[in-house]
Amino acid sequence: MRAAPPCQVSLNRFGAWRLGVLFVASLAVAVLLAWLIAHERPIGTAVAIVVMAASTAFAVLGWRLARCKAVELRWDGLAWHLGPSTDDALPGDVSIAIDLGPWMLLRFLPTARSAPVGVVWLPVQRHGLEAQWHALRCAIYSPRPALASETPASV
Repeated sequence: MRAAPPCQVSLNRFGAWRLGVLFVASLAVAVLLAWLIAHERPIGTAVAIVVMAASTAFAVLGWRLARCKAVELRWDGLAWHLGPSTDDALPGDVSIAIDLGPWMLLRFLPTARSAPVGVVWLPVQRHGLEAQWHALRCAIYSPRPALASETPASV
């Protein structure tokens, strides 16, 4: 089988991701506050403080997850690279966590154990990548070429 041809995309649009994260965080806060307000029996101050702290934690977590920086994702035909198209790009492997058609959540795992970052989650939406969307999906779903060390020895 042939590997997909090289492609490079600039991931800089995160509207669907931000909307989804903020919706889930808002829903969590609303449920906790509704439970606190609708509770029939009097609740203690400690429970109210815990509920308010949890609500604040969900709001902060939602705000932090919704923030994303623009990044370059490149497939060179052999490996994935995250970062600028220079030698500073971090090599790694991409796998799909969620695929909803026009939106995907990708998991980038650096190959170097001494990489400055661990797993990087990349929300990718078709909007803004229409011209490269098909090539990106082909590169993600196509088989990886076998490395020379992985090829079986012929007898």
